[in-house]
Amino acid sequence: MNYTRLAARAGEAKEHSYSPYSRFRVGAALLTTDGQIYSGCNVENSSYGLTVCAERTALFKAVSEGEHSFKAIAIASDEDTFTPPCGACRQVIYELAGNIDVVLTKTDGTYQTKKILSLLPHPFDGQSLKKNRRKKR
Repeated sequence: MNYTRLAARAGEAKEHSYSPYSRFRVGAALLTTDGQIYSGCNVENSSYGLTVCAERTALFKAVSEGEHSFKAIAIASDEDTFTPPCGACRQVIYELAGNIDVVLTKTDGTYQTKKILSLLPHPFDGQSLKKNRRKKR
């Protein structure tokens, strides 16, 4: 699958990043199964725990608009190495999108594609909650 356009859209989204504290700009572009793209950027807060990553911004935008079927998410930063999603984003990507393609980009336009389960091999999911509820104390 060629994700050149999706990677470019992630780079464009990065330009809207609000990152005055870390100066680490990130953009994401989420592709639905019907071909729509939702973008997002990281939005920092001086209370660091309230910061929202680009990947979650894109996912939350899409879900809030009624989308629930996704194919891939691309991630772009200003680094000249591939920037993977953080642990929290890996969990949210899996929860909301399943085992989709994750497109990691570099500033030179190259990218590599990985499945989310290769980045999050043992996810916590709804099945984990059901198992915990069945345990007797």
